[in-house]
Amino acid sequence: MGPVGVPEMIIILVIALIVFGPRKLPELGRSLGKSLGEFKRASNDLRNTLDEEIRIEEKHTGTETSSNKSEPNQKSNKPAVATTAPASGVHPTEPDVGT
Repeated sequence: MGPVGVPEMIIILVIALIVFGPRKLPELGRSLGKSLGEFKRASNDLRNTLDEEIRIEEKHTGTETSSNKSEPNQKSNKPAVATTAPASGVHPTEPDVGT
């Protein structure tokens, strides 16, 4: 079913004129226009609310994801250095060269 063309609109208007009469037709048109305007306003409000909620959720999950990603970056890839001095008396970061 495609869009309503000019011939279809003329047929609809003629049928509405016959059913409702010339006195009621302008009043029905106004009320239909008001109803469509209210529906459009309500749907725009709903869309704006949903978009705002999605943005808030993405911001929340983005912050959560970035904090999770930063944790592995804080850990070093260097091997752990012993906190106690080895028995040989050589500092763990200095190479062991024969003395």
